[in-house]
Amino acid sequence: MDELNEKCAIFGIFGKGLDVSRLSFYGLFALQHRGQESSGISVSDGWKIEAHKHMGLVTQAYGEDDIKRLKGHIAIGHNRYSTSAGTGLLHAQPVLSRDGSMALAHNGNLPSVAALEAFLNEKGIPTKDRTDSEMMADAIGYYMEKGRNVTDAITRAFPLFTGAFSVVVMTKDTLVAFRDHCGIRPLVMGKLNGGYVFASETCAFATIGAEFIREVAPGEMVSVMERGVKSFKLAEPNQKLDIFEFVYFARPDSELLGQSVYQVRRRCGEILAKENPLKVDMIVPVPETAIPVAVGYAAATGIPFEMAIVKNRYIHRTFIEPDPHSRDLGVKLKLIPLPNVLKGKKIALIDDSIVRGTTSAKLVKALFEAGAKEVHFMVSSPPVRFPDFYGIDTPQQAKLIAATKTIGEIGKFLGATSLHYLSLDGLIKATGLPREQLSLSCFNGEYPVDILDRKAEIEYNQLTRPANC
Repeated sequence: MDELNEKCAIFGIFGKGLDVSRLSFYGLFALQHRGQESSGISVSDGWKIEAHKHMGLVTQAYGEDDIKRLKGHIAIGHNRYSTSAGTGLLHAQPVLSRDGSMALAHNGNLPSVAALEAFLNEKGIPTKDRTDSEMMADAIGYYMEKGRNVTDAITRAFPLFTGAFSVVVMTKDTLVAFRDHCGIRPLVMGKLNGGYVFASETCAFATIGAEFIREVAPGEMVSVMERGVKSFKLAEPNQKLDIFEFVYFARPDSELLGQSVYQVRRRCGEILAKENPLKVDMIVPVPETAIPVAVGYAAATGIPFEMAIVKNRYIHRTFIEPDPHSRDLGVKLKLIPLPNVLKGKKIALIDDSIVRGTTSAKLVKALFEAGAKEVHFMVSSPPVRFPDFYGIDTPQQAKLIAATKTIGEIGKFLGATSLHYLSLDGLIKATGLPREQLSLSCFNGEYPVDILDRKAEIEYNQLTRPANC
């Protein structure tokens, strides 16, 4: 609810006889939730790479003429939400190499690009105002310019990439997908009518009718050419999927590490009910992510579930700048309480997380104004006390409300009757996965991939010690 924004979405497809640009459009449409700033598709017909990129949502970025112009049998696509230096169309992806022979799309973030910058500067390649993704493309492109094929170029450049990255790369005749050794960002592989597909989430496969094969393993590179598919091991795997994919980012109809996102969220609600039983009249979710959580809470307690908050589904990005009067209308434009349902009722309001707390406070106020008698704020994840350096658009630690306030103080700030969080152990249990396969950095400050010089931005105090999570 505090506008924690997801990294990006990537999509790749290889298949003779497939309308790869159109399938990429639908794949990116299914992955719209992972990035709303810009969208782009690059296509190869075996001879050259053509590209189209535009600001806005997928439906705004492409017209029928754009799709028809992008002819070929290999394509990669990208939805972007800026998480590194640079924003706007200039930094939209896929990124083309300097000679136009390779395109790259990246989901994730490199907290430190010192090694990349040093390498590129040594080779005389400019790095000023370049994003991490652009520098990754420059490094791979350098080796290709020296005569290496794309898989060899990626293998040689891979040690320069420090952070979280799920990447698809294409040349005129090859599609490649690879992941960091911790697999922090999801990346899955499927097949469609004799061709192969890669995407950030399995929901993209369902949309285009592709069959899920498996996840691209952490530290693995998979290449697809006309003569077949090959797998390469680039690094020893150490699976650490970001648990926030289950909490908020992934679509509920996706699966991660074999687990249904919907069922994980439903179990979060069931466990939240056991950890924090309440005597209220109704369970009310904040649409959309918290709906399965509320279903689970209601099922576990027998308390009625009510959609007492309506979400305006057409609030996305807008190019209309707010005036001073309308600047505070964000919640009222997006979430509308139903007074005839809420009046005189004690409610358990369920949301997935609290980041800054400002939006949550406005919502609590709106619910009381709509006639709610009590508003108990229930959160289906632990307090977010640490920033993310792997591609989530989190604020600085000092702006994370749980890093500076106790739970009691947060509850007062929100104006809620009471405030309750799901425990970290409860969240892990809900995933159905071993703790050691998950990255919990936003909650406990333990970063599985070294954040190097960014460590100076982290403070561990009485509130942020892991034991308090």
